[in-house]
Amino acid sequence: MNSYPLYQLPVPRSGRGRLCNAWLMLAVAALILSGLFAVLIVLSRMPYIGDVFPWVDFFQVALVVHVDLSVLVWLLAFAGVFWSVTSSDQALPVAWAGWGLAVLGTLVITASPFVGAGPAIMNNYVPVLDAPVFLTGLFLFGLGFAALTVYGCAAAEPLGRRWDGAAALRFGGHTALVASALALVSLAWTFLDLPRDLGAAAYYEALFWGGGHVIQITFTQLMLIAWLWLAGVAGLRVPMTPRLVIGLLLLGLLPAFATPLIHLAHEVVTYQYRQSMTAMMIYGGGLAALPLGLALVIALLRGAGGAPATMAPRHSLLAALGLSVALFGVGGILGFMITESNVIIPAHYHGSITAVTLAFMGLTYHLLPALGYRLPSARLVTVQPYVYGIGQLVHVLGLAWSGGHGVQRKTAGADQGLEGVAEILGMAVMGMGGLVAVIGGVLYLVIVLLSVRRGRNGDVVSAPGQQSANN
Repeated sequence: MNSYPLYQLPVPRSGRGRLCNAWLMLAVAALILSGLFAVLIVLSRMPYIGDVFPWVDFFQVALVVHVDLSVLVWLLAFAGVFWSVTSSDQALPVAWAGWGLAVLGTLVITASPFVGAGPAIMNNYVPVLDAPVFLTGLFLFGLGFAALTVYGCAAAEPLGRRWDGAAALRFGGHTALVASALALVSLAWTFLDLPRDLGAAAYYEALFWGGGHVIQITFTQLMLIAWLWLAGVAGLRVPMTPRLVIGLLLLGLLPAFATPLIHLAHEVVTYQYRQSMTAMMIYGGGLAALPLGLALVIALLRGAGGAPATMAPRHSLLAALGLSVALFGVGGILGFMITESNVIIPAHYHGSITAVTLAFMGLTYHLLPALGYRLPSARLVTVQPYVYGIGQLVHVLGLAWSGGHGVQRKTAGADQGLEGVAEILGMAVMGMGGLVAVIGGVLYLVIVLLSVRRGRNGDVVSAPGQQSANN
């Protein structure tokens, strides 16, 4: 067992370290802002208080911004965290320009409901407000992410002759960069090919369909290297050689190369195009995740094979890793159970996306001390992954149960048709799990904010072995 390496990456303190910190703070800020909009969503539906809001459809307007901040901005900003670590110091001004554009875009998106919101279009992947201010913010953020991708590609650090655990993780970061570049190509290609006479709902649905599917491969690849990184710093030896891991990560990327071929073969408004992009995403998400996930489960069952290389509580990292693997596995299984438009569909993508989020949350607890911050109570840090992960599992399973009993997606209130005990029980379980998960999300934000405050007011600390990573 000890012949297998620990999968770890050094976190730089200066230069790219500052860039890593900047993207991490943007990602956390996006979650904070999305939480504020979640509060506004609740208030807008309350008697009397809701009358204060001047927009009849403020619920949907706020929901669009909440979703984009909590999924799109959060996940893509965290991609900047990874690429700050896996890239070199070349082209850093491009990366900082991308960060500045992304920050500006996030602020404009956040302000857009209050300065001419426009109608809410609840399309897949990137719901939008069909108004100039929101679309400008979305464009600025997209431009910032494109600059980040250019930086990552230009500054990609070579693997070197020694293919060790760090080289495998760097390669995983590079595969996510390639997937992101292909997602941006798909988005631009679709924009140029789309008929301009489509209705708003059909237009935005088609615009983000291709790129939205490809970017899921980016998220999956980043989640996989987060899993391996968490295992490594927690002292787990994953029973796979770096060469095998590199091969699996390459296998997970390969379906993304079908993107230009799909665009050449089908018009972007056709059923064949939509189905081809969906199939591409399914294979890209599962080819590497299944064997790596099984290897990580074996490593978790075996226990530690090396000394932890982190200032974070080891149990918090293991909880985030184990529950993230479980969520992704459940989400993947549910994906094969989709036969009609019911709430099994949101159960599937909630499982997959929250698995990525939980992996990123767990990795944050390693990154914060490595960047010079001091974590608060070890008990609080250890509890948070359990609260968030178990809450999301219950939420997803409640949705899956309800979908199996005919509850349709994109409905609410009386429109859900909750007539039988099974439907009512399933949605009740879904709601309870969701509330627990929200508490877990709030705990994550509290931990990060307390860490930032402690880091600024106290002494800078280093993770074990971190001094050698300073550059």
